[in-house]
Amino acid sequence: MTTAPSAPRPSVTSKTSMTPVPLPGPRAPMTPGALAALGAPASVPAAPAAPAVAGPPTASALAARGTALSRADVEAAAARIAGRVRRTPLLPGLPAPGLHRTGRGLLLKAEHLQHGGSFKLRGAANAVLALGARRMVTGSSGNHGIALARLARALGAEVTVVLAGGAHPAKIAVIKALGGRTVRVPGGVAERDARARELAEETGAVLIPSSDHELVVAGQGTVGLEILDEAPDTETVYVPTGGGGLLAGVCLAAHGHPVRVVGVEPSGTPRYARSLAAGRPVRLAPGDSVADGLRGQQPGVVPYPVIRDRVDDLIAVSDAEILAAAALLRRRGVEAEPSGAVALAGAIRAGRGGGAGPCVAVVSGGNTKAALMAAAAAAPPSRTHCTT
Repeated sequence: MTTAPSAPRPSVTSKTSMTPVPLPGPRAPMTPGALAALGAPASVPAAPAAPAVAGPPTASALAARGTALSRADVEAAAARIAGRVRRTPLLPGLPAPGLHRTGRGLLLKAEHLQHGGSFKLRGAANAVLALGARRMVTGSSGNHGIALARLARALGAEVTVVLAGGAHPAKIAVIKALGGRTVRVPGGVAERDARARELAEETGAVLIPSSDHELVVAGQGTVGLEILDEAPDTETVYVPTGGGGLLAGVCLAAHGHPVRVVGVEPSGTPRYARSLAAGRPVRLAPGDSVADGLRGQQPGVVPYPVIRDRVDDLIAVSDAEILAAAALLRRRGVEAEPSGAVALAGAIRAGRGGGAGPCVAVVSGGNTKAALMAAAAAAPPSRTHCTT
């Protein structure tokens, strides 16, 4: 693949060391999307089982997969899921310490108001509707599982959600209340996803990963389409980053637009910053964070090349910064779970002056304990089996 000349790449700043490292390679142009006219995507190869830092054997395969996605796929996803998801608002500017913006300041993309309490419904709906899946398996920290269980109930389908040991009990309760089957496994995200792949192979169910899937990434990208449609003069979008599906999707939606796209990772699991610094995907040991939805151990096969070729910066934030951002949101009447407050924490840490356009922080989820308990209580009795 040939790439057009581009401006020098900005650096990725690791906030654990405060040392900038260069992003490898120029920003590559995306080729026309292939998924808009296709059905099932190619299967995602299994991640290596070893916990040591390691990349997949063929980086060229990752690059080739990345070029298959484009903004056209995100636009196709928007049309496909329009009747299933809510177009969430941009909430008014947010004054905060460290944010010295002019103009409209910092806006909040209110994905905590999405059906199911998070942006995950977008990617899940795009995959389920495009594939016509009736039996599904996924590995999830909770919100993707909730989204799939909600869709399965509405469509009369079945879903099994594999969860790692640190999954939030209240999220598991909602999945069960919606009729989903849950399976718990010891270990971290890598072990969870490996078990989900095994179950899909054993049962013949369709595997719908939480982020590492072309249709899921395209669906998550509709968040970016809505932001740029409503606020086309946006200077910077701050995106919470775990598996990378949302960040990759926003990168696709931003293709051809001058907006800066900044990913924000928990400082304990900066898998994308370290991978881009190394020039290849690397796996981290299982980490911990108050942002339970962002504990992924390595970049996804699908999101990695998209992020590598388009992201402008990556920021890492501590648990204390995440909790402070969540508290600030609560004072403004926005009930965000810790994962949903990560982008705001990154915006506050990065807070820099200048520029007349707004910045946007994606509030990716509002599944707090109180919200989850209310959702579980409100779910009608399930007509499907739900075992653990």
